[in-house]
Amino acid sequence: MISIITPVYNGEKYIEACIENVIGQKCPDIEHIIIDGGSTDRTVEIIKQYAEAYPHIRWISEKDKGQSDAMNKGNAMAVGKILGFLNADDYYEPEVLNRVREIFWKLPEPSLIVANCKVWDRNGNHYLNKPSKLNYVYLSMGGEYPYNSSSYFYHKSLHKLIGGYKVDEHFAMDVDFILRAVKVAHTKYINETWGNMRFIPGTKTYTDQLIGLSEERYQNILKYYQSQLSMIQKLKGTYLIICFGFKKVVKRISCITRWI
Repeated sequence: MISIITPVYNGEKYIEACIENVIGQKCPDIEHIIIDGGSTDRTVEIIKQYAEAYPHIRWISEKDKGQSDAMNKGNAMAVGKILGFLNADDYYEPEVLNRVREIFWKLPEPSLIVANCKVWDRNGNHYLNKPSKLNYVYLSMGGEYPYNSSSYFYHKSLHKLIGGYKVDEHFAMDVDFILRAVKVAHTKYINETWGNMRFIPGTKTYTDQLIGLSEERYQNILKYYQSQLSMIQKLKGTYLIICFGFKKVVKRISCITRWI
């Protein structure tokens, strides 16, 4: 079974589309766990309506300590061996979950599968995130990482080895998770587009980038993991960035700067 976990707070604008997107995957062996943080808008009302009609939807609504806490709650509730996290304002390409099922049964445990993600701006333009090199040293030195959880899935058992999402990290928890995960998991990159991320006004990531904190948080996490690398590893990572990642990094920064 695949467990899709959606953390949400005051997400009435997108939560229905998110739920419909998972339903539209037509995957027979899934559950959709929605962790609401005590929303004050119509989010809970919408979730209730769908949960009554679709038994694969499970949900709770209670105050939490932020998105990471909600993600950990979802992980604890999940009964599936495979986990995927879908934010309320993100969405999958068609047939992604069936594709995930097809691939995972062949893989050792724990595995982490990463595919491509389209990052959309307000004008309908997109940047294609292709994190093809899932190497710990490369990612620690600033190589292109998976931007959004809509493009990756992993065995739940991975959390037994690396722990949960850090509750005190509210914005870059996914970067921290990926860096810990690639050290111990069997990794596989699939050159297909699976996820879609909205980088538009009103979304959490856009707001954080707008006030100038997103890149700072990212760099702080990198500094922590870089401090654990040997000088030889740092040199190797720099070489990998030059060979594989420099153009991607420049393009990413260029797109984000232009979109804001």
